Order: sequence, then structure tokens, then C-alpha cells
Amino acid sequence: MGNSSSTPSLPPSSSSSSSPAVVVVEKEKEKGQQKVGIKSGKRICCCCPETKRARDACVLNNGEDDENCKRLIELHKECLRGEGFDVK
Repeated sequence: MGNSSSTPSLPPSSSSSSSPAVVVVEKEKEKGQQKVGIKSGKRICCCCPETKRARDACVLNNGEDDENCKRLIELHKECLRGEGFDVK
């Protein structure tokens, strides 16, 4: 019969605390693990989807040593460099 609603109490927030997700991202950035493209702001896995798709399909079907695949690999690297990544 108690009509009291209980809501969980949150600890008092301070200006120095951040949400756990923000803290993780900030720590990854400090370690240099999460690099984003200078131009697009995307992570390397999300940049250049067209060249990535063509490269992956070629390597899957023909192998990495195929001449056409080598060309597609280089095109993908050039695209990533254009986004601001340091790709060897």
C-alpha cells in the first residue's frame, strides 16, 4: 500500500568527473589507440569504404600477392593517407 516511489540516488556530481564512456575515450586518445582522420574525423576502419571493399574482395578471392590486389591495396593506402592517417 505504500505509494512511495523510490528512485536510486546518484552520487553528487563534481566538475572533474565524466561519464565512464567519456573517460574510456579520453584514455584511449592519451594512449594513441583511437586515431581519427584529420579531414573526416572518422576512425581508420570507417574511412575509404569503397577502396576497402574492393581491396578485401580481391584479397579474399585472389590472394594478397595478386598484381591487381597489390594495386587495390596501394589505392586504399593512398585514400587513407588523404584522410590524414600515417600508413606505411
